[in-house]
Amino acid sequence: MTEPRPGIADRLSRMIRLPTVSAELAERGTGPFEDFVALIAELYPRVHAELELERHTDFGLLFRWRGRAGADAPLVLMAHYDVVPVDESDDWTHPPFAGVIADGIVYGRGALDDKGPLIVVLEAVENLLADGFVPARDVYLSFGGNEETYGRAAQEIARVLRERGIVPWLVVDEGGAVVDAPLPFVPGRAAMIGVGEKGVMTLTLTARGDGGHASAPPALTAVRRVARAVDRLGPTTFSPRPSKAIARMLITLAARTPGPARHLLRVLGATPWLTGQVFALLGGEPAALVRTTVAPTMQSGGTAANVLPSQASATVNLRIALGETTQQTVLRVRRRIRDPLVTVSVVEASAPSPESAVDNEQFSLLTDALAVSHPDIPAVPYVMMAATDSRHFHRFSPAVYRFAPLDMSNAQRASIHGVDENVEIAALERGERFHRALLERLG
Repeated sequence: MTEPRPGIADRLSRMIRLPTVSAELAERGTGPFEDFVALIAELYPRVHAELELERHTDFGLLFRWRGRAGADAPLVLMAHYDVVPVDESDDWTHPPFAGVIADGIVYGRGALDDKGPLIVVLEAVENLLADGFVPARDVYLSFGGNEETYGRAAQEIARVLRERGIVPWLVVDEGGAVVDAPLPFVPGRAAMIGVGEKGVMTLTLTARGDGGHASAPPALTAVRRVARAVDRLGPTTFSPRPSKAIARMLITLAARTPGPARHLLRVLGATPWLTGQVFALLGGEPAALVRTTVAPTMQSGGTAANVLPSQASATVNLRIALGETTQQTVLRVRRRIRDPLVTVSVVEASAPSPESAVDNEQFSLLTDALAVSHPDIPAVPYVMMAATDSRHFHRFSPAVYRFAPLDMSNAQRASIHGVDENVEIAALERGERFHRALLERLG
């Protein structure tokens, strides 16, 4: 087999330089997105020449790589090429869209989310095509350009495949990564593979009140009514509800954890109710793993500093735990607010996914590929807390997993949607190795 092409960092740098910010489409236009499509054709000539490309909506790219076994039960590798905006007041070490390469690291918005995971897929396919490789079954590359704005690209691709009677055998999208200390009391590294995904819901809380001069306010203005409603939606709004995936995660981590922590993990893995209480007390990511979270994200109301607004509103983002429904979630919010004068409106809602199995051929394939790219790193199932494009597939595909095969330190994970997003070149090379091994072992 030929060696992988050098220059993966330069190619990622060129991708980062294109500001494909889906939330700023009105300001930037579609130019950067079309330039990105053209860049793929330039950087990956074999992919462009030998795979069939379909465009779905303005932002969905679907490449088909025909395999030896025909069209039944293909592999779908997903990623997205849009990125989130940058706050101009943030102090980046390197400009976010410069794609600077320094000290073995590529810096810039999208390095980890999600152009880094996207490029390692393309690298693996291009390298295998250079060797004349043909996959055992059809492979689809599904790339969306509006994942960050919950756009329709991936939804339309999933709809088209389902309409054609194509049920993917395996879907792999962004999600977990190879991380350090996966839990606060668990040392070492682990490849966190999302076997389920929390639902997402956006609500608007609205209240009306008497307008007027701010010099003589009533006891409960529209602003105060909404503020009180938001305050009632605290961390304990929803009770802990650990899923089976969390128990599997704890048991898997226990096998590789030394000392007393091993016994603690085993006990937690065997007693879900205790896991829920402990993780809820830990707060942060552990708490988010076991219950529905509520995050107020925007507030509005008023036209002047000395005028009482007649209406005020707040936007609340919820991530719904596996096993709960969107209807139950809205009902719980209304009961918690306890104010009939606050209107609760659903802006958008997506139910949590079912859990994909860990004792099947598909998960074994992921672990086999991981053994090639990241030897001695365990594959650990967990629940993905953010929304991904793969949510459009898990209703009709039996095995959907969320894993980007990149090494991410805690600081790098914090840089996603934050400041100084970056990825190590060595991590990109291991990510390419993962996907190449995955495709070679595809049966």
